[in-house]
Amino acid sequence: MKKGGTKSLRLDGKSIFMAGAGGLGNRIAHGLTDAGARLVLADLDFAAARKVAKSIQQKKGECMAYPMDIMNPAEIRRGMQLVRKRFGRMDVALNGVGINIRKPSLEMTGRDWDKVLDINLKGAFFFAQCAARIFLRQCPRGGKIITLASILSFFGMEDRAAYGASKAGLIGLNRCLAVEWGKYGITVNGISPTFIPTAINRVTLKGAFKARLINRTPLGRLGRPEDLVGPIIFLASEASNFITGQTIPIDGGWLAG
Repeated sequence: MKKGGTKSLRLDGKSIFMAGAGGLGNRIAHGLTDAGARLVLADLDFAAARKVAKSIQQKKGECMAYPMDIMNPAEIRRGMQLVRKRFGRMDVALNGVGINIRKPSLEMTGRDWDKVLDINLKGAFFFAQCAARIFLRQCPRGGKIITLASILSFFGMEDRAAYGASKAGLIGLNRCLAVEWGKYGITVNGISPTFIPTAINRVTLKGAFKARLINRTPLGRLGRPEDLVGPIIFLASEASNFITGQTIPIDGGWLAG
């Protein structure tokens, strides 16, 4: 490719370690492999990861499942080493693991708070740290770390204090790691999706609350899992090589209002 040419948005030959098979993870995993990526898909729910991997394999995509607890750095490290063993190297580490405990702040316990912050923020740090250590062995090429934050990283909403704090912290973490690891050729970016119906939250995204969200969104609808695929492929591709420390809102214009 000539200097200054358009970078490919295809992921052919790229090897990705992805955490999170449920909800949005299913559609993202399919999108990555449809774009040519080779994938190791990790989840604490190994059965869910195997189900997604099998459906990708049936389409002739390259994907294998791996059981992993985001709070266990040793398991993260083994999963990333598996990518290198199977595909020769790891190009991208994508963390889509997250939980929410919806509860009024006056009723939230220390255990509730710790669980959300541990998985959403501490686990994200463990994940990024393990990825960076793998990428350092692959210098000078480095690698890409991508995280899923939230539209609640940027504004507040009732009954979601721990979740909002964890996702706002995730953006700050990404910026710090981007600055610290840029010299190694490691980029750290994220996306912040708006509200997207999944099996976990579909019960809450209805009625007056759904109408409130749609009325707040200039494009007039909730998000869809497929809305995330293109931005993630972009961040995983060579087209984003000079972007780091950024978080892309996928919000239908929410933050513009």
